[in-house]
Amino acid sequence: MKTILFVCVHNAGRSVMAEAFFNDLLRGSHLHGISAGTIPQQAPHAEVVEAMAEVGIEVSGHRGRLLDDALVSSAERVITMGCAVDEGTCPAIRFADVEDWGLPDPKGQPMERVREIRDEVRARVEALLTELG
Repeated sequence: MKTILFVCVHNAGRSVMAEAFFNDLLRGSHLHGISAGTIPQQAPHAEVVEAMAEVGIEVSGHRGRLLDDALVSSAERVITMGCAVDEGTCPAIRFADVEDWGLPDPKGQPMERVREIRDEVRARVEALLTELG
C-alpha cells in the first residue's frame, strides 16, 4: 500500500483534515493517508473536530504522531500544510521531495474561517486524488 504523508507542526489541524479527507474519499484503495507533526499535540483542535463533524467525518479520536525519518522515507509523497517546515525544524524532510500547500492554521480561528480552511483542504485533496489517478 502506498502512503501519502500530510505534515504540519502540531498534527492537530490541517494535516488531520487532509488525512481524514484522503482516507474517506479513497476507501478500499491501494493508497493510504497518514499525518504527523514536528511538535504533535495530544488531540485535534476543538474547532477542527467540530468542522469535520459538520461534513460527517469524525476526527476526535486522532492522536498526534511525531514526524520521523521512517515516516518520511516510507511515504510515496510528503505534503506540508504551510507551516514553514524545513530541514532546520525537521531534518526528516531532506529525504523526500516535499510539496507545500500553504494553508493557514485553523487553531483559534472563528468557525466560518475554519470551514473555509476545511473546504480548501478538501479541494486540494480532491485535486491530489485526480492527479494520482
